[in-house]
Amino acid sequence: MAHLVESMAYVGETPWHGLGNQLPKNQPLEVWAKKAGMDWRIESSDVSYMATNDRGQSIIMPYDNNKVLYRSDTLEALSVVSQRYQEVQPEEILEFYRDLTEQADFELETAGVLKGGRKLWALARTGQSATLRGGDVSHGYLLLATACDGTLATTAQFTNIRVVCNNTLAISLADGSGGVVKVPHSTAFDGEKVKRQLGVSVSQWDEFNYEMKQLTNRRVTQAEAASYFNRVFNDTDDGIISFNTAKQQKEAVPNARAMNQVMNMFNGQGRGADLASAKDTAYGLLSAITEYVDHERRAMSQDHRLDSAWFGAGANLKNKAKQEALCLIA
Repeated sequence: MAHLVESMAYVGETPWHGLGNQLPKNQPLEVWAKKAGMDWRIESSDVSYMATNDRGQSIIMPYDNNKVLYRSDTLEALSVVSQRYQEVQPEEILEFYRDLTEQADFELETAGVLKGGRKLWALARTGQSATLRGGDVSHGYLLLATACDGTLATTAQFTNIRVVCNNTLAISLADGSGGVVKVPHSTAFDGEKVKRQLGVSVSQWDEFNYEMKQLTNRRVTQAEAASYFNRVFNDTDDGIISFNTAKQQKEAVPNARAMNQVMNMFNGQGRGADLASAKDTAYGLLSAITEYVDHERRAMSQDHRLDSAWFGAGANLKNKAKQEALCLIA
């Protein structure tokens, strides 16, 4: 089976997805580029096509509206895009963190290449941490990712990682006004401008942790938990759902297996589910969903799981779970 992860490097403990090559701490960006497989450039070339004229001769014709992007090292084609497309180089992803790691408390922890170079990312710990009830510790991170296949704008996103289970959760303010900056590929990427827009400050982190603490104080019943999971998975709220698995339930309730699994995780089977912060609380509901997406949801491989959890359907599901949880404390 082909892997999505082309290459990756990390420091410290093995990441939750179990992928990558370990590096000692405090390595220069040049070492990161090599070990993470990001020491190449995205090049471009005009697009042409083969046509046959009325005399049966094959001729090469230009197609001026598009260009093909390819890797400078392997010459492998990455995508076909419009001439207006502004690519972001692997070097730019790492360079974004230079002043943050050299002059602030940020520490680069992981970086790599997905889908043969079509997606690139780096993740740095911000130095911010929080502890919820029962010693439930989370650390703050800043993720920068881009793609050259049209699937992702260049995105800078604050994210939270819960230590007990390595669950990841995007950090953004309830009104959507902070925590993430997206730069479309129709616009040139300016790392310094993005950092100014983010604020790279404690405000988003403080707001996020205030919300999480509020969730730990919101007690929930089994009926409320069932209703919550039904809203997250099925966009409906039709009251109490029995989680005694049966063939009839599977046929009657969409996503019944996943809902049964997260309910069991909420009720004690999940990592950290018995901590005071999570047991019978709205925070426990959210944690069950994030653990399910990051560790338990069916995926072709761990690298497919990583792609989904950060950038795809898994990330969307976690965001929906967070918004539904916040509705419980509104």
